[in-house]
Formats: sequence, structure tokens, C-alpha cells
Amino acid sequence: MSHKKYPPVNVLNVVRGFPQPKIPHQITPFRFELQNGEKHQIAKIRQMHRERVGKGFHYHYVVYTREQRYFHLVFDAAELIWRLVQEVDEELLFNE
Repeated sequence: MSHKKYPPVNVLNVVRGFPQPKIPHQITPFRFELQNGEKHQIAKIRQMHRERVGKGFHYHYVVYTREQRYFHLVFDAAELIWRLVQEVDEELLFNE
């Protein structure tokens, strides 16, 4: 993943060790901070999928924040880093 095109973000997340109803995914993000200092609390994980990239995995999340904005975040398990792919336009989500 390109470092310039997809900037790193700080994410507070939980890594689940065993099934738990309150923790829906193996890696569950709860809030994140962008490089410009913007902080966002995740209200809902709208979509999640995992894809193999080389020997590692990328975990893709489309999240809905308390500020009523959508973001596409990716966790690169090989590099152990979160990246912002894009802020998602709400109309694109509902027209699929």
C-alpha cells in the first residue's frame, strides 16, 4: 500500500482472542485519529472483509462515525499499520 496515497492513522482497536458478542470481529476498531488531529469515534462497522495480500492479510472496514461520516480504513497485518483509504460518500453506499 502506498504511504503517500493512503496515509497512516492511529486506531484504538481490540484484538479478540475468543468469540464474544460485544466484540464482533477478530480485529475491531473503536476510534481513530487522522494526521491532521481530527478524532473520530466509530459508532458502527458498516462493512468488513479480509483479503490476502502476499503472505499477509489486509482487513478492510467501512465505518460510520458519531459525526455521521463514513470512512474506509485498512489494517495491514504484515506491517501492523492502519491506513485511511478514503472518506466514503454516503450516496455510494446506499446505491450499491
